[in-house]
Parts: sequence; C-alpha cells; structure tokens
Amino acid sequence: MKPQIVLFGDSITEQSFRPGGWGAALADTYSRKADVLVRGYGGYNTRWALFLLHQLFPLDSPKPPAAVTIFFGANDAAVLGRTSERQHVPIEEYKENLRKIVLYLKKCSPTVLVVLITPPPVDEEGRNEYARSLYGEDARKLPERTNEVTGVYAKQCVELAKEMGLRSIDLWSKMQEREGWQKTFLSDGLHLTPEGNAVVHKEVVRVLSEAWFSAAEMPYDFPHHSQIDWKNPEKAFQERNACDCF
Repeated sequence: MKPQIVLFGDSITEQSFRPGGWGAALADTYSRKADVLVRGYGGYNTRWALFLLHQLFPLDSPKPPAAVTIFFGANDAAVLGRTSERQHVPIEEYKENLRKIVLYLKKCSPTVLVVLITPPPVDEEGRNEYARSLYGEDARKLPERTNEVTGVYAKQCVELAKEMGLRSIDLWSKMQEREGWQKTFLSDGLHLTPEGNAVVHKEVVRVLSEAWFSAAEMPYDFPHHSQIDWKNPEKAFQERNACDCF
C-alpha cells in the first residue's frame, strides 16, 4: 500500500483540489507513489480542529499517515470586534492548539512527518473589495482580518515548529517577497489564486523532499509498463518488490 500524505487545514486546504489547486498539484507530483488525502474544513480554526482529530486520525489505525501538513491560522487571526470574531482564537491558545495537534499525530505514529504552514498574508483592501462585491454599500467598513495581526500568528507557528523540531513553511513571509503579491497570490484578499497555489505546492514539495519524502526517490506502487514482458507479465509483478521500478 502506498504511504499517505494528509492535508489538514481550513478552507485554503479544502479548496486545494480545485483546478490549479496546490493539493491537486501535490497529488500529481506523488502520483503512483503516495496517496494525497484532503482534510480541509472551511471556516475552521485550531480550536474546532481539535474535535476532528479522533475521527480523522484514529489512534488504532493500522495505517497512519506518513506525512501531514497542518495549515491553520487564517481564521484564528480574525480580529475581535469585527464581522468574523466568532472564528477568533487568542494567539497563545492558537500556538497551544497547534502543539496539541502535533502531539496527537505523534501518538498515531512517532515517525510521522509533520509540516506546519503559516497562514498566508492578508490583503486588507482586497478583503474590502470582496465584501463590497457581495454586499455593496452595506459591506463592512473595516477588514475582518489584518495583515499585521495575521503576521503575529504566522510568527508563533514558525516558533512552535522550531521548539518541536518540526519542518515549517513561512507562507506569510514568502509571499510578501514578491512585489504586487496582493493581486498575484490572493483572489479575495485571503484565498489563493492559481499563482498562490503554485507557491504553496512548490514549498510543500521542497520541504517534503528535504526530509525523507522525495517523490523523485520513491518507487512506483507497481512496475512501470516498460518493465512488463508482454509474453510473461506475471514475472514483473512477482519481482516488483526487488526491482527498480522508476
């Protein structure tokens, strides 16, 4: 059976298998080498994500995931007193919730490769434009998320990864290295464009490859068609565990 890569997160993960999505691209990268499973829940924060762990990652599973990306924070960072405050999680709790998720996954499998991904930056004007497109003059006057606050959450995510010896992707910083990132990488000030998805895909592949999970070095699940003798096809399948199946 192929190893599993589970993508655990909020709407940015849930949408990752849409056309141009980073999850779909990852599944293509690991085609016939690992199964990529999407476990994304739009609107969820880390507090609510804790309630999903036992259902998504049962401790008695005979086949726990080999790698998991944890991609939360965009909703935790919603600003108090504004329209999305119900999603807000205080920064200290956010960090501890991430820690609890990691520790739980380590109970499932001590060898699981965990990658923490920070929330992306926020284009506040882009959020306001999106709100106006939906509600016109009734749209909120202040963005429900700010880039500054989201940056604080991103920093805590990276710090936790360092504390726990985990791999991390500082998406908040990475995307802002590009001039014009607001419109290039974000479709509504928060969610990703195809270009933004491409950044996430590239960074996830880089981090997995730098660990022990490089797609280029993994064998196919079954022999390549060129290795099958049409006169004696069963031989290739009998020997597939010992052959070089790239």
